Amino acid sequence: MKTSASSDTSIRKVAIASFIGTTIEWYDFFLYGTASALIFPRLFFPKYDPLTGVMAAYSTYAVGFIARPIGGIVCGHFGDRIGRKSMLIFTLSLMGVATALIGLLPIYDQAGVWAPALLVALRIAQGFAVGGEWGGAVLMAVEHSPKGRRGFYGSWPQVGVPVGLLLSTGVFALISTLPEDLLFSWGWRVAFLLSVLLVGVGLYVRLAMTEPPEFAEIKRTSSESKAPILDALRQHPKNVVLAMGARIAENGAFYLYTVFILTYATLPQIGFSRSSVLYAIALAAAVEIIAIPTYGWLSDKLGRRPVYLFGAIFTGLFAFPFFWLVETSNVSLMTLAVVVTLVGGHSAMYGPQASFFSELFGTRVRYSGASLGYQLASVIAGGLSPLIATDLLKRTGVSWPIALFVVGMAAVTTVSVFLATETVHVKITAESDVGQVAAKR
Repeated sequence: MKTSASSDTSIRKVAIASFIGTTIEWYDFFLYGTASALIFPRLFFPKYDPLTGVMAAYSTYAVGFIARPIGGIVCGHFGDRIGRKSMLIFTLSLMGVATALIGLLPIYDQAGVWAPALLVALRIAQGFAVGGEWGGAVLMAVEHSPKGRRGFYGSWPQVGVPVGLLLSTGVFALISTLPEDLLFSWGWRVAFLLSVLLVGVGLYVRLAMTEPPEFAEIKRTSSESKAPILDALRQHPKNVVLAMGARIAENGAFYLYTVFILTYATLPQIGFSRSSVLYAIALAAAVEIIAIPTYGWLSDKLGRRPVYLFGAIFTGLFAFPFFWLVETSNVSLMTLAVVVTLVGGHSAMYGPQASFFSELFGTRVRYSGASLGYQLASVIAGGLSPLIATDLLKRTGVSWPIALFVVGMAAVTTVSVFLATETVHVKITAESDVGQVAAKR
C-alpha cells in the first residue's frame, strides 16, 4: 500500500509531466496566433488592405479551432478505449511536426495560392492535435490526484497555457527586435522551427507516465465503453452543454486579450509598438503561472462553481474598462489592463476548469465527454472571437461593440456555471455520474 508521501510524489511527477507536455503544445499553438496578427497578413495575404489581410489571417487561425472538436472526438474515443498516455504521445508528435513545417512554408510571392492553402492544412493539424491533447493531459493529473486536491493538481496542466503563451510571446518579442526585412524573411521561421527541440523534451517526459489507477482498472476488467462519445452524449447531455457554456467567456475573452489586442493596440490611432503589447501579454502570462494553481487550490476549499463564477462575472464587468485603459495610449495602463483581465477573469475560470469538467463525467467516458464540451466551445468562442472583433472594429471603428461582445460571452458562462452541479465532492470512479449527485449551491 502506498504511503501518503509516495502518493504525493507520484502525483507531482504526473502533474509536472502533464504540465511540460501541455506547455509545448500551447507554445506551438500560440505561435500561430501571434504570427496571424503580426506576420502572416503580409507574407501570405499580401493582396489585401491591412485590416482585411488581418481578417484573412485570423480566418486561417480560426480553422485550427474548427479542427479541435474533431481531435477531441477522435482522441477522446481512443483515449477512453486504449489509454490516456498513447493519445498524449500522438498529439504532441503531431503538433511538433505541423509547427515545424509551418516554419518551412513558402510564402505567397513564392508559391501563390498554394502558400495559404498549405498554411491552412498545417493549422488544421495543429487544431486536431491540441483538441486531442487537453482531455488526456488534465485527466492524467485529475485522475491521479488524492482526495481533496483535484482542483490544485488538475490546474497544473492548465498552467501550460500561460507558460506556452509566455514562451511564444517572449520568442516573438525577441525576434521582433530584428530589422523588419530580416524579421519577415527568416526571423519568424526560427520561432516555429524551435518546436522540434521542445517536442523532443516533451516526448521524453511523457513516455515515463503511467495510466491513472481508475482507468487501469477499467482496462483490467475489459469494461471500456465501446462508443464513449455516444455514451457521453446519452448519459450526460446536460453536462456537455453546460461545459460548453462555461467555456465561452474563458476561451473567447482570452483570445481577444492575447491575439486581437495585437491588432487593436498597434493601430495608428492607439499607437503602441508590437513589442510593448507583447511584453504586456508576457507579463500577464507570468502572473497567471501563479494565479491559475492558486484558483485551482481555492476551488478545492470553496467549490468549483464559486471560483468559476467570480472569473466569469469579473470578465463581464471589466470588459469596458479594459478598452478604456488601452485607449489611453499609456503603456503602463495598457499593461495593467492586460494583466488584470487575464489574472482576475481568465485565471479564475481556467484554474478550476480541469477538475470541474472532468468531474462532470464518469471514468469510462471522461476523456470524450470533457473534450467534447471543452473543444466544441472553442470553435465558437476562441476561434471566432478575434475575427468577430476585427469585423466589429472594421464596421464601427470603435471598441464599445467589442466590449459588449465580451459582456455577452460572460453572461452565457455565468448562467451555465450557475446551472451546473457543484462537483468538488464527486468521487472519481468508473461508476460516478454527476447527474445523480445533488447540487450543492
